[in-house]
Amino acid sequence: MTATYSRQDFQSEQEVRWCPGCGDYTILASVQTFMADAGIAKEDIVFVSGIGCAARFPYYMETYGVHSIHGRAPAVATGIAAARPELSVWVVTGDGDALSIGGNHLIHALRRNMNVKILLFNNQIYGLTKGQYSPTSEPGKRTKSSPMGSIDYPFNPVSLALGAEASFVARTIDMDRNHTIEMLTAAYQHPGSALIEIYQNCNVFNDKAFIELTAKESRDENQIRLVDGEKIVFDNGTKGVAIEEGRAFVIDVEKFGMDVVHTHEAGLDNPATAFALSRLSHGPHGPTPIGIFRDVEREVYEQELDAQISSATEAKGPGDLAAILRSNSTWTVD
Repeated sequence: MTATYSRQDFQSEQEVRWCPGCGDYTILASVQTFMADAGIAKEDIVFVSGIGCAARFPYYMETYGVHSIHGRAPAVATGIAAARPELSVWVVTGDGDALSIGGNHLIHALRRNMNVKILLFNNQIYGLTKGQYSPTSEPGKRTKSSPMGSIDYPFNPVSLALGAEASFVARTIDMDRNHTIEMLTAAYQHPGSALIEIYQNCNVFNDKAFIELTAKESRDENQIRLVDGEKIVFDNGTKGVAIEEGRAFVIDVEKFGMDVVHTHEAGLDNPATAFALSRLSHGPHGPTPIGIFRDVEREVYEQELDAQISSATEAKGPGDLAAILRSNSTWTVD
């Protein structure tokens, strides 16, 4: 049965404690609104987080939640989803939590196609620990841990997820609530793993990092909205995206014509085109795609696991744990 809720039904009694003006507030409101509209029973929802500012999220959702340890949220969520596949399992993580110590857990949750929805808040900085550079900070970034400028080359989270064969990959922006809710809805409806990168402004340690995509005077010329089945055009239709020999690039529509403009297909089994689109920008500077990069059907891990257990049970009957422990794979040490 579909439950009937309002956004307030998903607001916990905990005081929301992020820095005033933080983009996390808007993301929280978007998620609560989405949950109310989706009608998922609150007792069937679990939010799992690691460490960081984003990790406070489960406290503020009137659902079940787990505040786990640094980088391990995908691993904890994997266990929950495998044991209770009927639940709606969500991971809330940040660019530091997910892509530094948690990188290994993230890519394996995605490649296995666990039915887990991962919201990766990317503010390109370590906010909770007061402003060190993160795995997505741009080269040359001056921070407390890189006073002469970062010499690291940053991750592109969408490219990383596509490389891990994630079956659903999207990107949105914290301040665009309608678009965020649209991405959340699509991720929820997708069977299997889903990653949404959310550009999230840290107004204390990395303010206006995404200003090119959000400022009124520049967003039209820099936001490339991916819509399945539609030509990829932006800047009031004057510019488009073409793909040639595996590379995506921006063209002038009037000069080259609409025939050259690529028609977006999120359902392509081969992720090469989606990957090319993800490389249009390595960060939120200049023309940057947002929307769904990839949405394909693949076997869901929990369903395959359940099928194996059912098959084994039918063939051999209920398992005998004591017999397994005393089987040929054990030995006695005198």
